[in-house]
Amino acid sequence: MGLTAAVAETPLPLSTEDQAAPSETPIPLADSRLNSLDQILHYSNERLPNNPSIGQVTSISQLRDVQPTDWAFQALQSLVERYGCIAGYPDGTYRGNRAMTRFEFAAGVNACLDRINELIAAATANALTREDLLVIQRLQEEFAAELATLRGRVDALEARTAQLEANQFSTTTKLFGEVDFGIVDSFGRSQDTNTTLGGRAILSLDTSFTGRDLLRTKFEAGNFVNFTRDITGTDMTAHDFGTNASTFFISSLFYRFPIGSRSTAYIIPVGLAAHDMTTTLSPVTAAQSAFAQRNPIYRQSDGGGAGVDFRFSDAVSLTLAYHGPPSSISNPLPGQGLFNGYHAAFGQLTFLPSDRFGLALTYIRYYSPGPNEPGQINLTGSTGSQFAQAPFGDETATSAHSVGIQSSFRLTRGMVLGGWAGYSRARAETSPGFGVSRGDTADVWNWAVGLAFPDLGRAGNELGFMFGMPPRAAGNDVRNRVDRDVSYHIEAFYRLHITDNIWIAPAAYVILNPEHNNNNDPIYMGLVRTHFNF
Repeated sequence: MGLTAAVAETPLPLSTEDQAAPSETPIPLADSRLNSLDQILHYSNERLPNNPSIGQVTSISQLRDVQPTDWAFQALQSLVERYGCIAGYPDGTYRGNRAMTRFEFAAGVNACLDRINELIAAATANALTREDLLVIQRLQEEFAAELATLRGRVDALEARTAQLEANQFSTTTKLFGEVDFGIVDSFGRSQDTNTTLGGRAILSLDTSFTGRDLLRTKFEAGNFVNFTRDITGTDMTAHDFGTNASTFFISSLFYRFPIGSRSTAYIIPVGLAAHDMTTTLSPVTAAQSAFAQRNPIYRQSDGGGAGVDFRFSDAVSLTLAYHGPPSSISNPLPGQGLFNGYHAAFGQLTFLPSDRFGLALTYIRYYSPGPNEPGQINLTGSTGSQFAQAPFGDETATSAHSVGIQSSFRLTRGMVLGGWAGYSRARAETSPGFGVSRGDTADVWNWAVGLAFPDLGRAGNELGFMFGMPPRAAGNDVRNRVDRDVSYHIEAFYRLHITDNIWIAPAAYVILNPEHNNNNDPIYMGLVRTHFNF
């Protein structure tokens, strides 16, 4: 920015030391110029003891103030009246007829110099009088030190801005990272495991082209081994974090964009579940087991696909989605693809009449072709018994109609109570033998209640408790695939924020009667998870 101006073919230059080209980025003028500095400074008779002088440029040293009665103040007032070179503050004032520091005043002088530079560049220099040029020259001389300081600050700011622009990651993309460390072990008479230490890293690229849309690409790698059926004998012990992949892979890829002012659409090639598009109304946010995170029926609708969230009002919304595993929806072979392979159609109506209460009604139409997708028959998202997960076995194409109800109520500012219930009516779609016939049905239930104490000790902390029944095959036309007893899940945890970017979450949970079998000994799980985000 030029701090001085040279007037071509005029008798008197503004400065012999700092002649410069007109500023390329002049300070914008107000839309309607005020007639005088007294009007701009309409607080003229007000002394505001609790509102110190506000400067356009932060003052490093408070030198002698410029008083309204000083020659310099009146000279600047005259220039403002003639050339409208100070726009004032956003409220249309200049903060009163009161003393300004020399740096504040120099900022006003500099604004007038920029305005005169504009007039010169526009070939209207004949509008300048010799008297005004003399006034400007004298102001430059008296405030030379302050103007030089301003110029140095502007130059430093421009250099810093140029450096940031040259080294910025992207003009449209931001990089975020997460890292998890976890110590996990299981205990009980039937358990013969060792304590494990694992880690996971996630890198997310968030890109926005309009400011309202989002393209997210998430990469993930880690060495966690989840404590599932292969380790403990049941999936009921699974925790909700961890990746066992030594190389980075794309764990999530989706594009979200608005439709009008109240709706949002999603296109999802990889890794965005229905619960990411809506609220699950779980009473807790820091549970560490897979079951206690949310109603297990949500896990039927994972993977890739598309969805839309309609916001009818601040209190009512409808979310619709269609999902399938990426390996299935991207496969062109018979029995695969977007519509012929594993898929789930999801719908949820959510009511949030206040910031204290919420209610959600969920429906999912699920289908898995069975033999064409080994291991993909999973009604519970690996949170319940083996019979609940695949009521007719892994070789039988299976469909299901699932419904869920979720609710959460904030009793006080620091206490939230909530829970859910889920039901799936499963149907065998093929007859592979093994005592299974097409048309056989099974009933799978689950429920849970939870109590949370958010922000306990610090914002972001949470103490929580969960109690519930993991998914259970309560009835089945295939008589030898019914859960005769009932398992219970009891969990306690505490998320403790060390800083805004680091938290630690110790957790313990017990599975009573694992696999809904009273003959099985309880399994105790203990873990400590440390999370970093940057």
